[in-house]
Amino acid sequence: MARILGLGEAIAELVSDGDTVALEGFTHLIPVAAGQEIIRQGRRGLTLVRMTPDIVYDQLIGAGCARRLIFSWGGNPGVGSLHRFRDAVENSWPAPLEIEEHSHAGMANRYVAGASGLPFAVLRGYVGTDLVRVTETIKSVTCPFTGEVLTAVPAINPDVTVIHAQRADRGGNVQLWGIVGAQREALLAGRRSLATVEEIVDTLERRPGDVVIPSWAVTAVVEVPHGAHPSYAQDYYDRDNDYYTTWDAISRDRDRFTAWLRENVLQTVRSRS
Repeated sequence: MARILGLGEAIAELVSDGDTVALEGFTHLIPVAAGQEIIRQGRRGLTLVRMTPDIVYDQLIGAGCARRLIFSWGGNPGVGSLHRFRDAVENSWPAPLEIEEHSHAGMANRYVAGASGLPFAVLRGYVGTDLVRVTETIKSVTCPFTGEVLTAVPAINPDVTVIHAQRADRGGNVQLWGIVGAQREALLAGRRSLATVEEIVDTLERRPGDVVIPSWAVTAVVEVPHGAHPSYAQDYYDRDNDYYTTWDAISRDRDRFTAWLRENVLQTVRSRS
């Protein structure tokens, strides 16, 4: 059964130096507050995993938390590049960053394999791309029934998966709705899991198309209102487009980024941490 903890307590317990950590969210319900708490606690040597790393991963990389990134697309959505990510790859600042790139379909299938207890996933994909040449974890496999040559990618089982959701009940069951991406599969693939939520309620009222993740699949739940900002939480708040636009200028300059990080993350304590 999931335990209800504070944010600082949960990150201290669940995330260690050198872990493989997935903070999943697909434009929606991105666990930004949890990512910034990882920065605040000074974690190092992390392998970060996500289908679409955006601003919070730029912050984690720029803060020196990451040594490796496994991903399928990276950018500041609707704006441009992730400049801290780019600086780490091109100039090893603040530390060298290894990258392993896949397609969206490949990453989603890797999570599904991890959640299913399988060693790898099989799909029709990557054909005609350079990824098969530059990414060592993309292999081919022959179907024993038809002889068709397919693509195989290894399962992902993060040490810790973090998601953000709209609600949890006091028993630790987690409810999310709207665009959910691969949050459910990533959480079920994780060896440990954390769900930050907008609110904890007595009873979960079902919504059309919602996903309810049972308490037994979640290690800890933390109530963090606006924990996905600047991304959005459907029926709670909208996407903060100005934040994404402003981030482009902040992240282009190392000194400006360092000052921003110190003022807005390192010297800030979440009210529920």
